[in-house]
Amino acid sequence: MSIKTLLVTPPFTQLNTPYPATAYLKGYLDTQEIPTVQCDLSIDLFLKVFTKDFIARVFMEAEQNNSFEYPLVWQYKEDYIDKVDFVISYLQKQNVTAAYQLLHKGFLPKSHRCQKLRAEDLDFAFGNLGVLDKAKHMATLFVEELGDFIRANVDEFFSFTRYAEQIATSASSFDQLDEYLKFEHTSIEQLLLLLLMGELDEHEPDLVCFSIPFPGNLFAALRCAQFIKKRFKKIKIAFGGGYCNTELRSLTDTRIFKYVDFICLDDGEAPLLKITEYLFGKIDKSKLERTFILENNKVVYKNKLPNTIVHHKNLPAPTYIGLKLNKYLSFLDVMNPMHRLWSDGRWNKLTISHGCYWKQCTFCDVNLDYIGNYQNTTADDLVSKIEKLVEETGTTGFHFVDEAAPPKMLRQLAEKLIERKVYITWWTNIRFEKTFNAELCALLAKSGCIAVTGGLEVASDRLLKKMKKGVDIAQVARVTKAFSDENIMVHAYLMYGFPTETEQETIDSLEVVKQLFENNCIQSAFWHQFTTTIHSPIGQNPASFDIEITGPKFEGFAQNDLTHIDKIGTNHPEYREGLNLALNNYLNGVGFEIPLQDWFEFEVSKTTIKPSLIDSFLA
Repeated sequence: MSIKTLLVTPPFTQLNTPYPATAYLKGYLDTQEIPTVQCDLSIDLFLKVFTKDFIARVFMEAEQNNSFEYPLVWQYKEDYIDKVDFVISYLQKQNVTAAYQLLHKGFLPKSHRCQKLRAEDLDFAFGNLGVLDKAKHMATLFVEELGDFIRANVDEFFSFTRYAEQIATSASSFDQLDEYLKFEHTSIEQLLLLLLMGELDEHEPDLVCFSIPFPGNLFAALRCAQFIKKRFKKIKIAFGGGYCNTELRSLTDTRIFKYVDFICLDDGEAPLLKITEYLFGKIDKSKLERTFILENNKVVYKNKLPNTIVHHKNLPAPTYIGLKLNKYLSFLDVMNPMHRLWSDGRWNKLTISHGCYWKQCTFCDVNLDYIGNYQNTTADDLVSKIEKLVEETGTTGFHFVDEAAPPKMLRQLAEKLIERKVYITWWTNIRFEKTFNAELCALLAKSGCIAVTGGLEVASDRLLKKMKKGVDIAQVARVTKAFSDENIMVHAYLMYGFPTETEQETIDSLEVVKQLFENNCIQSAFWHQFTTTIHSPIGQNPASFDIEITGPKFEGFAQNDLTHIDKIGTNHPEYREGLNLALNNYLNGVGFEIPLQDWFEFEVSKTTIKPSLIDSFLA
């Protein structure tokens, strides 16, 4: 006899592949002989929403609400209702005969998203041979049009990869969450709770654990917890995951404990083990680890030291048993080949190393365990886990979800994959280390590497030094070129608005990015606006970076993103549109001859970067 545990991923996360948190936890709890089951309410709810019956209900509810946003969707109402099952089935199976049907003239309705799509853009992206992908793109637009309609007319919180994110992001107070939890359930929330009821009836758990990776999962988890507390008084509830680890570390507000019994921080294996032992009566609550509880009407952090050590090298492989792997969908919403890796295809997610071996970047949450606590394992162990996952899932695609995969471990992993004749396709996140030379990149490609992502951030050597990135532009150019020469796609994370960044540095950074695209060093990139976080060196010591923190005031609940004033740098937000417009052109291999000024609707500085800068580094 033991505590039966149900691990839940609440809506919404990725829809093409399971988020791996519950798979890791189940893999560990299985070794401790704790009866554990898992479910992904994210994919389950999505598939219940996008059915003929529910979409018909959506239109009926919109009509009752007298809400008629997106009139073209209204005009083609019958087509959306009648064809949604066919479209979802195609996104799951990608059958070639169904692809031809989807592309047949007049089969799919064309509303606001499709009408923006030009035939020549489709031909450019897919040609005459890309039938499966072209159909996948059109099917994705169909579903997105319905999603827009639902959000505008039925449930303002709805989104494919988040739910009610706007009230959970930077929720320094629990007030708004508490208020919304008193509202009547939306039709989508009713559907969610029916699915949850089915899981509870089937598995009869003693403990339900919600892994909450992002702000867009919090409200749905709270709705589920609220439902359990009302209907199943004996079931205990735990929250954990990335959101809790990052934002709830200073928790003092007792109101969340109306819905949960435990809130765990950092790696969940040891805290969950101790919670099950406590509920089974084997230990006292004083022996709990890294767990918030309510005690004498106060939030108390229980952390028995020394902690139970579950080293990365001793962790078993994650297990996806219990998840409906054939139900996930492949989306193709943008043509960018790197972006589609996040939303297209099934990937087994695995961690090569725990934490970050560099852990110095000043904008990063290096004080948190998931980054600051670096642990490694062996290549033999990794390949054994890979073989187990391939056998269990039938999938040979792997996304190694490291903060930054260490070059030394990648070399050993590649050599071991080749030696043991394990054939997989994989991609990961890296730092643009000089260690990644032509020889190593060739080895990684041979072992199955198809893509890497990495932070170029602001392409300014002054700011890269201030960030403590440990790289410079010349090194980034040579490393990215070494990957690209082996047909390994490179995606660069870009940042604007770093403290003290001037307009000149922003424009010069854009010129460097343009030249990296021109020289086929990178094939994909994305701009992020800098945000100060409470756990980063900048957030901990803002004065040393010449910024002033202005809020938000912490009121007992979440604490992460901070607002700030940059008295030295430029007005960063006004550059967003121009930077993105230029980047979208470079992604498609055009616009290199256009002066940087033309991307902006206001006067900007002329670049000081020589047109041959990246050429000179590569020479």
